[in-house]
Amino acid sequence: MQRVVIDMKNFVLGEAVEMALHNNGDFQVTVVEKPEETAKKAYSIAATVVLMEVTGYHPYTLEERIKIRGEIHRRCPDCKISLMVDENSEKRAAELIKQAKRDGLIDLFIYGSTSASYLVALLDAL
Repeated sequence: MQRVVIDMKNFVLGEAVEMALHNNGDFQVTVVEKPEETAKKAYSIAATVVLMEVTGYHPYTLEERIKIRGEIHRRCPDCKISLMVDENSEKRAAELIKQAKRDGLIDLFIYGSTSASYLVALLDAL
C-alpha cells in the first residue's frame, strides 16, 4: 500500500485526486490544506509518495516545492516526490519541472491533463 500526501493549491482538485486513488488502488491518502504542513504530515504517516501541485504563484512555485522536498528527504529519504502542473496555463513551470526531473530533484512529474486512471497507475508504480 502506498501512503500518499497530496498538497494542491486547489483543495477540490486534491480531494478529486484522493477519490481517484481510493477508488482505483490500494492507497492511504492524506490531503493537506497548507504547504507548510506537507513535510510534517509526510513524516507523521511515513509517506511513500508526496504529490504537490506547482504553479507560478507563492507558495506553490517550484522553488518552494523543492524546499519542501528537501525537508521531506531529511526525515523520509525514501519518499518519492511527484509534482503536478497544468501544462497549458503554467507553461514556464512545466518546463522547469521537466528540468527538475532531468536533474534528479524529483521522481515524477505529471501534467494536469493526465487522466485519473493514468495518475493512479503512475503513483502506484513509484
